[in-house]
Amino acid sequence: MMGGGNTRSTPYSHHAYESPSEVEDRLGNLFRQLDENGDGRIDIHDLSEGLKKLKVPQIPGTAEKLIERADVNNSNDLTLAEFVNYVQEHEKKLLLVFSTLDANSDGRVDERELKSSFQRLGVHITDEESQKLLQRMDKDGTLDISFDEWRDYLLFHPSANLHDIILYWRHATNLDVGEDLSVPDDFSLEEWLSGKWWRHLVAGGVAGMVSRTCTAPLDRLKVFLQVHGGNQFEGLSHCFRYMLKEGGVKSLWRGNGINVLKIAPESALKFAAYEQAKRMVLQFGGRKERELTIYERFVAGSFAGGFSQTVIYPLEVLKTRLALRKTGQYKSILDAAKKIYKYEGIRSFYRGYVPNLLGIIPYAGIDLAIYETLKKTYIDHHAGNATPSIFVIIACGAFSSSCGQIASYPLALVRTRLQAQVITPGVVQTQPVTMSGLFRQIISNEGLVGLYRGITPNFMKVAPAVSISYVVYEKCRQALGVSMT
Repeated sequence: MMGGGNTRSTPYSHHAYESPSEVEDRLGNLFRQLDENGDGRIDIHDLSEGLKKLKVPQIPGTAEKLIERADVNNSNDLTLAEFVNYVQEHEKKLLLVFSTLDANSDGRVDERELKSSFQRLGVHITDEESQKLLQRMDKDGTLDISFDEWRDYLLFHPSANLHDIILYWRHATNLDVGEDLSVPDDFSLEEWLSGKWWRHLVAGGVAGMVSRTCTAPLDRLKVFLQVHGGNQFEGLSHCFRYMLKEGGVKSLWRGNGINVLKIAPESALKFAAYEQAKRMVLQFGGRKERELTIYERFVAGSFAGGFSQTVIYPLEVLKTRLALRKTGQYKSILDAAKKIYKYEGIRSFYRGYVPNLLGIIPYAGIDLAIYETLKKTYIDHHAGNATPSIFVIIACGAFSSSCGQIASYPLALVRTRLQAQVITPGVVQTQPVTMSGLFRQIISNEGLVGLYRGITPNFMKVAPAVSISYVVYEKCRQALGVSMT
């Protein structure tokens, strides 16, 4: 792609085998490849499109960050001189990192050297992970990498720091679609020591708040259809018109306040439980210094989700009641909690708890498994094992979340109907108030299709929710100084 020269070079030999004129020719040729319109300058558009054509792995913000660092005269584009100066300095840094990996100074880095180097820095990777890292850069199939291969792969990566490089390869993306999400993010030793972990959590929390607020009308529409279904409304438009007529445009966001407020405690509890579950899984497996497999992440994530849901479940009940309330029924969240407790007792705050807990497992497992499989399939079938683009990640997240929802939706519907049931003292209940009773009633009266009432608006919100969550998450990470992991 970009490299050339002798692949049997020693760590510092690129100065020896490349003369100044050869370096100038190589970088000049690369500049012309990136200069899309041939005007002698590279702007963000030129760089983004040029990197795509060269099949260079990119992460969000790569082009912007490179222009920002190399643009000496603040013109928002690069001249040939600025480009050459930046690339030469970056190559020197990459060379220093490469030399630390090349323990025997033979000019090539093999799997053993790569793994031991990362372990010395406190970054523990599995045999499978180290093999994948090598395969991404190993162009000639020698099962090791030369400096040329290392340089060509990382030339446009915004950092030459070894910790940043490994995080760039392995870091996952959290996407919030407003459901009981599966597995919290993993954090490396470097992120723990630097304090970046809490910034990721804050960014994820803000992204969740914005995403849920933007899609709140669809969420309320879903709840209405789940509870009232075909009995009261003929379809989506009929239900939507009813909500507007009953409470106006503002009513479309009923229940969103508490849905946003519960993000912080739910995330904190899930994160703490996940870290504890990971330690237990690693101790049970006998090897503490390794990465969790996808199955172990699923087990730990399901436990964390179940624990956090158990603690904050009363807020879930309040969210449903507030979304279904009529104008003037409750003055505030606190007023709703007081009235429910006064007239229905403490047990009402845990109505629907069992189907909610059961629904976490299929949702978490299917969502995680499909997301990881799609992402791996994309990487395996693209040249150079390129890092998935924003659009690929969004598509994978939306599809995997949709599949998870299909599997767990009947349980979610029964949970919502149980949450919505108002138990009035002295009144004989004519409706079933158990999970199994509701399942039987729905299938008897509405058929199997009744178990999927409201799934249409649920699907409608997935794509915008994932997209908004991703964009806001990236912007928040940039603002907090952790955008380039």
